[in-house]
Amino acid sequence: MIGLIMAGGKGTRMNLGNEKLLLKYRKPIILHVVDSLKDSNCFSKIFALTSSNSPNTKKLLQENNIEIFNTNGIGYVEDLSLVLQSTNDSVLLTSGDLPLLDSEIIKNIVKHYNPEKIWTSILVTNKFLTRLGLESDYSINYNNEVCNYTGISLINANKINSSKNLDQNYILIDDKRVAFNLNTKQDYELLSTT
Repeated sequence: MIGLIMAGGKGTRMNLGNEKLLLKYRKPIILHVVDSLKDSNCFSKIFALTSSNSPNTKKLLQENNIEIFNTNGIGYVEDLSLVLQSTNDSVLLTSGDLPLLDSEIIKNIVKHYNPEKIWTSILVTNKFLTRLGLESDYSINYNNEVCNYTGISLINANKINSSKNLDQNYILIDDKRVAFNLNTKQDYELLSTT
């Protein structure tokens, strides 16, 4: 299995002068994600998608021996499609802005991988997010409950023919390690209280 970190976004919702993934929570946010994947020992390779939107993040990742896959930075779906078309492996995809990820939750997620499923997204319930003081713009109705995407998916890239009309599967994990996704300055301020 390959660990794939999305690290090429602009972070426009945070309205920062610096790159979002370089914000510090003991160490740069992106390194929490990198270390959780490395320490899980679940991956044959870990690499990050970067773009011209994130040159300093790219530099930090290279300094930490993470292989880089450069994209055009056009958009999340376009950048991800480019990478998934170039691999025929199983993939754990994660956003680079999940500062509470650790190796134990990564191992737990990887255990859920089913190669018969093309795409499995990890969700948290909206109730759980609200209890944490967080909000999300990306919700879905699942099992008669409003749930939110975490930015983590398990993918069998070998079975993907196109990014359109993928049969999506879901796993619900109400855990702050996957729920705490930094999208706003308020999220970052809240992080310092955890």
